[in-house]
Order: sequence, then structure tokens, then C-alpha cells
Amino acid sequence: MRNTVKTATIALTAGALALGLTACGGDDSDAFTVAATPVPHAEILNYVKDNLAKDAGLNLEVKEFTDYVTPNTATEDGSVDANFFQTQPYLDDFNKKKNTDIVSVVNVHLEPLGLYSHEVKSADDLEKGATVAVPNDAANGARALRLLDANGIITLKEGIDGEATVADIAENPKDLEFKELEAAQLPRSLDDVDAAVINGNYAIEADLKPAKEALVLESPKDNPNSNLLAVKKGHENDEDVKKLVKLLTSPEVKKFIADKYDGAVIASF
Repeated sequence: MRNTVKTATIALTAGALALGLTACGGDDSDAFTVAATPVPHAEILNYVKDNLAKDAGLNLEVKEFTDYVTPNTATEDGSVDANFFQTQPYLDDFNKKKNTDIVSVVNVHLEPLGLYSHEVKSADDLEKGATVAVPNDAANGARALRLLDANGIITLKEGIDGEATVADIAENPKDLEFKELEAAQLPRSLDDVDAAVINGNYAIEADLKPAKEALVLESPKDNPNSNLLAVKKGHENDEDVKKLVKLLTSPEVKKFIADKYDGAVIASF
């Protein structure tokens, strides 16, 4: 009899503890959770959360990550409902290599990729044999090389598309040496290399000003590298997904992007 009473007491205590945790703001099972890198993705999402989501009937939660892998793996395994941090070429490459099944639902903005340096003020001033850091993932690495090609710093082999690698450089007049690093590490590498091609979000986080400080900068014209909202395949038409798509492509968000980022981030809608 004592054992029965003891068991019941433990069960009641556990139940009360669980209720207390819920009341104190534990996991919100009704929230639509989006994984995002901090700048500008989480900032844009938090603007939506604070100003637009409630009126649209969307309980939005923003979960920040600082890398380009976890947001996709969390979307694939259902830890989050969506993610907002990547481009279509990066997503295609990730799905292929990781055997994930994540799809884009809407393009939101472009973060122009730029070449930055603490050593020189112009790309023409890069010395022979200078070291240039580029992203080490396939999609952003290729994008970096295309940026250098478009500005006459190197020349890629003819017929090379989004899969370009350092091995595909046909002409390298300055005999540049390329150092491949994780994208998030590139701003910190500027003290150790002559120049680095840096993704727009990481440039902003490092207080770099793409429109003013980049030696060369991607053009938004016909650019396939817009940042997108992505979900696991099969969830494209979920009600909360459709609500967020509408909010992310609203006039209010377009104005927020233009006012806050001054050309460093450009709306794609």
C-alpha cells in the first residue's frame, strides 16, 4: 500500500513539474519555427514576427544558427519547420551530397557576394602571388570564382557553369593563391590573407559595408543567387508556409530591407 501511495506521489509530482515547465514557457508546439543565420535572415524574420505575423495569424519562432549545415539538417529531421539562409545552387548541392529532400518556396533577397581586403583599396592593386580566400562549399566557392572571372581578375575555362572550382581557372595573370575556408570564417581571415570573397550576410555581421567597401561586388541583374525560404518536400502548401511566404514578400518587408541595409541586401520580389 505504501508503494502504491509513493508511486502516485511521484507521478503527481512529475505531472506538476511538467505543467510548471509548460507554464514557464517551454516548447511552443503551435509555433512555426524557422532556422536562420543571424544577419540579415533572422533580422528580417524578427521584423515579420514583431510587426506582421500576429495580424496574419502566424505564431512565428526564429531559431538562429551560425553555420550553413545545421539549418538544412534540422529542416530535414523536422526539428524546425523551415529555413531561411541559402541560395538555390547551395540547396541543390546540399540535397545531392546529403541525400536530403528540401525545396525552395520563395526567393526573398540577394546578398551580393564581394571581394574585400585590409591590404589594398582596389582589385588592381593585388600583387602577384597574393592569397585570396574563398568559401569552401561547392556552390559559394563557384560563385566566388565567377565573381572574380566577371571582373577580369581570373578567367575560367569556357563552358564552366555553377560547378566551377579552382582547377577550372584557365588564366590567372597575378598568380593568385586560393585558400578555401568555411564561409563563416572568411571575415576573420582578412588579417591573414590579401583578400577574401565574402558572403553578404557574413560581411554585414563583420561590419563590412558591401556597397562601399567591396573591391568588386556581384550585380543583381539576372542573378540566380537569391536567398530563399525552404521547407522539407511535401510541406510547400502548408498553411503556415503560405502565410510566411506572403509576409516575406510584402511591401512592408521590401521597405524594411531597403531602409535597413542600404544596398547591402536587395529584395528579390
